[in-house]
Amino acid sequence: MRRSFAFKITLLVLLWLLLAIACQQVPGTVFWPTIFGAITTPLALLLTGLLVLYWLRRNWRVALLPGLALGLCWPHVQRGLALHPLHTPPSAQLQVKSAKGNIPASTFFTPQAPDELLLLSANVRIFNVYGQLRDPNFASSKGFIRWLSQSPADVLCLQEYYHEPRGSQENGSVFKASAYIGPQSGRHPFVSKTLTNRIGAEFGLAIFSRFPIVRRGTIRFARSSHNHAMWADLARPATPGRRADTIRVFNLHLQSMSLEENDIVAAAGSKKGFQQKGRNLLRRFRNGAVARGTQVDTVLARIARSPYPVLLAGDLNDLPYSYTYDQLADHLQNAWATAGTGIGATYNGRLPALRIDNQFASRHWQVLGCRVHKEILWSDHFPVEALYRISVSSEQ
Repeated sequence: MRRSFAFKITLLVLLWLLLAIACQQVPGTVFWPTIFGAITTPLALLLTGLLVLYWLRRNWRVALLPGLALGLCWPHVQRGLALHPLHTPPSAQLQVKSAKGNIPASTFFTPQAPDELLLLSANVRIFNVYGQLRDPNFASSKGFIRWLSQSPADVLCLQEYYHEPRGSQENGSVFKASAYIGPQSGRHPFVSKTLTNRIGAEFGLAIFSRFPIVRRGTIRFARSSHNHAMWADLARPATPGRRADTIRVFNLHLQSMSLEENDIVAAAGSKKGFQQKGRNLLRRFRNGAVARGTQVDTVLARIARSPYPVLLAGDLNDLPYSYTYDQLADHLQNAWATAGTGIGATYNGRLPALRIDNQFASRHWQVLGCRVHKEILWSDHFPVEALYRISVSSEQ
């Protein structure tokens, strides 16, 4: 009787897993409940793994059923928990603290060959320019800008970017970020503006490249949305060991979840909290997921027309088990799932294990390594770094 009941539970869990994965394929504009079905995938995967262990003790033949399901769904396991026991990460070098001592020592990947490219992406939270984010003497703002300017990355993709082209009476030259991260650091700048305020400060997205930017563009999502994407074609000159080529880099910031961290903690902490906050949180999450699904479809349509190898980085504001992530993963390889280790959480806040910042690469690239800079605490997002190499097959 017990085994019969356990077998029925096994079948129900496997059906749940199948439906949860199927939900990731359905955009919220078609059937919004799939948004919530998709985010149950990690729990279904965990229960499937536990069922494998259970049946190995009871009946190894039955264990083959959840074991086979787990094997077929292994790419979905890697989305949330990257495991690469045979992968050897690339070598790294130490970035020494600045003379002023306000920059943490950071270990970066070290390109070993001319055909390797280092990409760093970060949501910089407007460099903490607003009063509620500032600290004395703009310490975090200066530190973040200096850390980015000193990074060895060939390409930087920055979201929630802020720049004062002429400085300001209030802030001096602290936020002339494009000058510091761009020409003064040997990089070509491209800022895609969402808006310009009364003092001429620019808000938006930015790409900085050590290679010349030969073409560029902006992808608008909706007239009322401050979120958008940008792209730039980078011409890499010929060097010993690499012939001249052109690559296309996309940088994006998708619709925010619009969820207050304190509201989430309150809703999860008690029945009363859930009654007061839960319904509104679920509605906001649903609306954001629907918008992100439409936005990612717009970006993928542009990627499909790219004549060059593609790298994409940005703040997805969505989980690895979502329509947004699934669509990108269907067309591109995720850097963390391919070469990272562990959960790879990028959200710097009270909600643990959230990876909402990602890098993706087209089939032309080999992902050599991916890491999260958790020593950088100046934003509510940790920077993400990945090392790439154009695969030999794509050059032929």
